[in-house]
Amino acid sequence: MTDLALAAAAAQIVEAGRRMDRLGWVPATAGNISLRLPGGRVAITRSGGHKGFLDASGVMVVDLAGRPEDPAARPSAETGLHCGIYRRFPEAGAVLHGHSVPATVLSRAAGRSLRLGGYELLKAFPGLPTHEASAEVPVLDNDQDIARLQAAVERRWDAMPVPVVPGYLIRGHGLYVWGADMPAALARLEALEFMLASELETLRLGLGNRIAPAAEERRVA
Repeated sequence: MTDLALAAAAAQIVEAGRRMDRLGWVPATAGNISLRLPGGRVAITRSGGHKGFLDASGVMVVDLAGRPEDPAARPSAETGLHCGIYRRFPEAGAVLHGHSVPATVLSRAAGRSLRLGGYELLKAFPGLPTHEASAEVPVLDNDQDIARLQAAVERRWDAMPVPVVPGYLIRGHGLYVWGADMPAALARLEALEFMLASELETLRLGLGNRIAPAAEERRVA
């Protein structure tokens, strides 16, 4: 790997993958990680690799349309979702996708969005300087047709207020989050995972039921 920018990106992706694995957010070969490179290129994890055992060989390069620079390399099936974020948000420098238990369970119970309010860690999102704010995290139905799923994501972004919450859930699947660079994306991922875990624990303890109305909304939509 002679490209210095790619080598630096791969090192960050490897470190992020190992951290996400330690926290239980990328079981088996789930999840994918990417970083924007100069010149309209994206460094992204290859398909089928365990994120806890990544090395530089597990990272490849695609363009913003998801086409691999090396035709023999196979990117993740969800590369198009990463590229969709980079095309839409010029400020996005890193994208993380995980499959945690809270993200998977709550996305199955929620409707078109999941409201998070009253959490100090909402400050990790742009435009939310206080815990007294709330955020609507979009929830998209899972679809194996990635181009069709990305089109659904685009429609949801078009309907959302600015600034858009830098993350979304895929029903029964997991979450996407992004930031200006890898540290920012990881901070947002950790903040969102904490809030989702708190929501799940709240439901488990019977202290509230903020998810049920959203689930009803999905049934009648």
